[in-house]
Amino acid sequence: MSILEIKDLHVRVEDDDQREILKGVNLTINTGEIHAIMGPNGTGKSTLSAAIMGNPHYIVTQGEILLDGQDVLAMEVDERARAGLFLGMQYPSEIPGITNADFMRAAINAKRDEDHKMGVMEFLKKLDSKMELLNMPEAMAERYLNEGFSGGEKKRNEILQLLMLEPTFAILDEIDSGLDIDALKVVSKGVNAMRGANFGAMIITHYQRLLNYITPDVVHIMMEGRVVKTGGPELAKRLEAEGYVKIAEEIGIAYHEEA
Repeated sequence: MSILEIKDLHVRVEDDDQREILKGVNLTINTGEIHAIMGPNGTGKSTLSAAIMGNPHYIVTQGEILLDGQDVLAMEVDERARAGLFLGMQYPSEIPGITNADFMRAAINAKRDEDHKMGVMEFLKKLDSKMELLNMPEAMAERYLNEGFSGGEKKRNEILQLLMLEPTFAILDEIDSGLDIDALKVVSKGVNAMRGANFGAMIITHYQRLLNYITPDVVHIMMEGRVVKTGGPELAKRLEAEGYVKIAEEIGIAYHEEA
């Protein structure tokens, strides 16, 4: 079993010494578990994912991130990926000139030593299998990475990368945003295919509808830059029914829903 631990994490934005976004986040995720992170806009959910993966625009001022006891904050971005962390982004970048297939094979082999590189035939067999699972046309493998992709295609492509790379922990930042119900089902199918003893995930979402297809083991609610409540799948259903106001009242936070 692997463990991703976040301890008393404080984060601010680069060039803004006055505004702290994360104000002491504590969170532990084990492989074999899927955790959902929910919360109002601006509470720090995406900042948490950026800090875990080493986005240089977010400065950690206090706390620790540990992967099986190793100091993640001491690692470069590529080292974090090689150590088994993966970020499924809300807005994936377009990279012209590099095909999907070339990008994924290079990423897979970057995690392997010279004696265990994935050969072309092994790679293509695996790629075909995962693309079929996600109902993706074969032609997408040879398109430039995310260039000209629709929002739904970009999200499917992020899940394809997840399936191909097989990380230990995935941070999935609003993978459901902008998806119609059919695309949502396909993306959820891909995430569920990864579930198992050697995989853990942190899913950031605003909506219960994603959690209807990916049932989380644990649900965390973030408000004001920290985790304020943790529970099982029923917590997300309660949130859908009641909103954040009642939960905020329970824990003594002044919160008003956006108009």
